[in-house]
Amino acid sequence: MTTEGDTPEYRGTLYRPTAELLAWHAGAPAEEALEPELPILDAHHHLYGTPADSSYYRLGDLERDFGGGHRIVGTVYVEAYQAGWYPDGPEHLRPVGEVARIVDLTAAPVRGSRGAACQVAAGIVAYADLTRGDAVADVLEAELAAGQGRLRGVRHPAAYDGGQIARFVKSMNRPRMLADATFRKGVAQLGRLGLSFDAWVHHTQLGDVAGLADAFPGLAIVLNHVGGLIGVAEYRADRAGNVARWRQGLRELAARPNVYVKIGGLGMPLFGFGFEHRERPASSAELAQAWGPLIDACIEAFGPARCMFEGNFPVDKQTCGYTALWNAFKLATRSLSAGERADLFFGTACRAYRLPVDRLLDAE
Repeated sequence: MTTEGDTPEYRGTLYRPTAELLAWHAGAPAEEALEPELPILDAHHHLYGTPADSSYYRLGDLERDFGGGHRIVGTVYVEAYQAGWYPDGPEHLRPVGEVARIVDLTAAPVRGSRGAACQVAAGIVAYADLTRGDAVADVLEAELAAGQGRLRGVRHPAAYDGGQIARFVKSMNRPRMLADATFRKGVAQLGRLGLSFDAWVHHTQLGDVAGLADAFPGLAIVLNHVGGLIGVAEYRADRAGNVARWRQGLRELAARPNVYVKIGGLGMPLFGFGFEHRERPASSAELAQAWGPLIDACIEAFGPARCMFEGNFPVDKQTCGYTALWNAFKLATRSLSAGERADLFFGTACRAYRLPVDRLLDAE
């Protein structure tokens, strides 16, 4: 998991402000999209901020990233950074504002570089405080109404680590939150309303996700970012051991048929690849070589029918460009069949999030 330019000291997220990040990308050689006819459903991205903020990623920024030539036919928007939350009113209802904002912002499809229509936020994964237990029902119902048929699930981040990483997190989650009885009452409300749960955890918590899947076998659970394999700080000392434990955790979790996995997020500094330290963003060939073993491990454990690729932009922009990222996924899966790749790039996400396959493909 190490690359030239990686440093032994963990310095937090290492996220560049947007202006600095754009300048960094401006120096990278342009890549042309490989296999531009392959339909892609980007299963995970964010939109937040304004130009007045040091870091932002708006719909126009996403459209420009689409300009590399990949056939992005739809996306799943995932909550982040309290973007668009109502600034006042009952605190527990403020996340409803994020759903309303995204629905309004993405009412019309956008056009990619090839003129193809893309329904941004065809599915929406919102935030709701599941630690409220049964009482979270009013928030979920309000988000369903605001979503106008596009709300598909909820993400209440549960990633926890008590070591060095915690120093760089503004508000660390509680340990074992997924096993908490009140939290699980909140999760039960998701099942009642036909919503899924996106699980953002670290690899040390994969057993907790398995426990949640056992408790709610009828609930679709989508594991974010390949299960959050940590490769920095004190975890650097035993990379091989941590990868082995992560692989074992994936295999055990995959035994639960209601769990899916998003393959992506690998561009986050947390994984320890170190591309963010380089003078220019990584190429697709470099990414495919570095990420390939992790991609293969996910597919081997879950099978293509329960794996989906995610862009995780703008977060993964700390490592590479959007075109290079999807090229890397295409390079890493060249040996798979057409049907398997169709699942990875489009089909699995549509099934997991109950998205209208024909409408997305016919929108062009």
